[in-house]
Amino acid sequence: MRIDVITLFPEFIESCALVGVVGRAQSRGLLQVNTCNPRDFATDNHRTVDSRPFGGGPGMLMAIAPLRDALASVQQDSAQPAHVVCMSPQGSRLTQQRVMELARLDRLVLVCGRYEGIDERVLEHLVDEELSVGDYVLSGGELAAAIVIDAIGRLQDGALNDALSAEQDSFNAGLLDCPHYTRPVEDELGAVPQVLLSGDHESIRRWRRKQALGRTWLRRPELLMRAQLSASDRALLEEFRREYRAARTGGAL
Repeated sequence: MRIDVITLFPEFIESCALVGVVGRAQSRGLLQVNTCNPRDFATDNHRTVDSRPFGGGPGMLMAIAPLRDALASVQQDSAQPAHVVCMSPQGSRLTQQRVMELARLDRLVLVCGRYEGIDERVLEHLVDEELSVGDYVLSGGELAAAIVIDAIGRLQDGALNDALSAEQDSFNAGLLDCPHYTRPVEDELGAVPQVLLSGDHESIRRWRRKQALGRTWLRRPELLMRAQLSASDRALLEEFRREYRAARTGGAL
């Protein structure tokens, strides 16, 4: 997969794309992350890419021409069509489902805004989709783009050393992930649940599923409303609820 990022700070994106899972995906030839700076397409001596908004108001807007030319350059660099996404707090909320859909594309272009935003005509005519990583405002789209690249990069076949890691991630099955433990078995902070030491794979699977259902109920109950739960899932969730309430009331149900 190829991802091109339109950004005024290419060094930030490039440094993020060199480390961790994304860096490994690139070194294995599974992912290619490129950057393109709109300043390279500015026509004045100051390499200006912004201008004051019509109607007044604070701040500056990214202008049409440098962004249009940067996008055209990136799209002409390959015969493969690209899906263009602008990172914006006004976009649709990024979800794991959307990440999985984007990860199946051959090419993606991420546009990073700066200042007070981007001229609306760019968004209307040159962008296919606006995406938000949350209901808050960042100084620019680069951090959001790095999040998208990381989320997509780890889903490329062969990017993770263990392919099951992605399957067990939070949100992958519509639920949060279960708790995880490693050595030592005993610590001043607590002990590893005995079921994980039992070697009984079915009991471990059942425990993990119950914990995932329970953790989702406690932390993100709205996810359960959308999840397709089996009769077994519902029984496990009710069991978790009883145990949780008993622990909160000192054993009295």
